Amino acid sequence: MALSPQSNEAFLREVDEELRRDQALHVWRNYGRWIIGAVILGLIAFASFLYWQGHSEGRRGEEGEKFKAAFKALSENKAQEAEAPLKELAQSSSDGFNAMARFTQADVLLQKNDLKGAAAILGGIAGDTGLAQEFRDLALIRQTSAEFDALKPEQVIDRLKGLAVKGNAWFGSAGELVAISYLRQGKRAEAGKLYGDIAKDESVPRSIRQRAVQMAGVLGVDAIVDQGEDKKAK
Repeated sequence: MALSPQSNEAFLREVDEELRRDQALHVWRNYGRWIIGAVILGLIAFASFLYWQGHSEGRRGEEGEKFKAAFKALSENKAQEAEAPLKELAQSSSDGFNAMARFTQADVLLQKNDLKGAAAILGGIAGDTGLAQEFRDLALIRQTSAEFDALKPEQVIDRLKGLAVKGNAWFGSAGELVAISYLRQGKRAEAGKLYGDIAKDESVPRSIRQRAVQMAGVLGVDAIVDQGEDKKAK
């Protein structure tokens, strides 16, 4: 539930800027783990689609088998057995297999807490003009998430401002990172407006909208009406 203006002012007086920044970062860190889990599930689903689509197409069928074997090894906690097929698939001429293999390599490194290594792979995907823009945008968001603690707020904003806009498929995810960066800069008005916009955008996943409603309320932006409408639509 959003705070009243009076309660919000009291809250902001009692809680200093550093604590608010730490709380916001804590929200993102918790959410970041869910992003990784959701992406892994998405990768598995997409890999299955690619496998069945390419099963009878010679080379693609072979790549589908390799991808399936790599995921089987990872599901059995045998990361070393997945390294060779993933490395080979990362050089595939098929955009789908190429990008998904590289995303998976990054996920493996993230699970080992190798943020630098994962960010390097994700940065490579983001900068690969031969891949579809959807892959590149997702990679940029995930790269920024991995590097977040080492980046200055303005760096995060500059990277993601093109994605943190209404109508973009990644508005919710990119917008949260940008809003947190505004908080780190002490720009509560900008952060509150962005959280409010996220909360009002019905195309944004409900879980992200709920967090945005809460953060907007703390920052004096009333977005509770939109949350109520979302519940009615369930």
